[in-house]
Amino acid sequence: LISAPGLTVSEENIITCEGHVQRLTCETGLIKVKSSLYGRTDRVTCSTSLPPAQVANTNCVSRIATIADRCNGLRECELKTDLLGNSDPCKGTYKYYNTTYDCINGHAVEVCEEDSRKLDCGTDSIQVINANYGRANSRTCSNGIPDFQTRNTNCYAPRTFSTVSAQCNGQKRCTVRASNTIFTDPCVGTFKHLTVSYVCTKEIVTCEGSTAKLTCGAQHIKIISANYGRTSSTTCSSGRPASQISDTKCNASDTLTKVKA
Repeated sequence: LISAPGLTVSEENIITCEGHVQRLTCETGLIKVKSSLYGRTDRVTCSTSLPPAQVANTNCVSRIATIADRCNGLRECELKTDLLGNSDPCKGTYKYYNTTYDCINGHAVEVCEEDSRKLDCGTDSIQVINANYGRANSRTCSNGIPDFQTRNTNCYAPRTFSTVSAQCNGQKRCTVRASNTIFTDPCVGTFKHLTVSYVCTKEIVTCEGSTAKLTCGAQHIKIISANYGRTSSTTCSSGRPASQISDTKCNASDTLTKVKA
């Protein structure tokens, strides 16, 4: 079990009309998107000066992951909605984005291209919220860099989050490097940076047949992840025959849902 006490600071909701810039901000904490919907579910929202035919279809909605992929872990995030590249769930209907997100306590680091930074959780464990390698704005890591190398602000390397998560999750300290050799080059000629956001979590391991007790004092428990099964041959292995600890790819898919309930 991995839990983070006192994680959520506030919950926010923002609606952005199609073609406009969506701005997500957290006065305190980091952005963690809960849901992003694209389409139309009523005739009133984003309807000013539009003909009835463009707002009549209110059964038009699709869930999108792009906003979470690009904004999670940032303190502020601006996205040009016409550059998100989402498929059209209802042609001829004027749509909007409805995004709900939490502002959570966490840490964020920016690493300029070819530099390194250390993530540090002391005695707790690192849990990566998000990671992006590329360029999402013209300000970060721009000191002394020519303007033409910071203009492309729609640059995201694929699989950055999974790469950093695999390297750092569960560690107490972890050094990350911003490099094309690690993440590939998503925009040749642009000076890039690595953004990593993470929380420090408490991890509890309970052997089969035993009971775990999670406590946070006056704060609230937030379960980040949970797995019932076996992912190593050493945990809960004392006195067990080799045949009972050899399968380290054992994961119950509904563990997190059951523990949260």
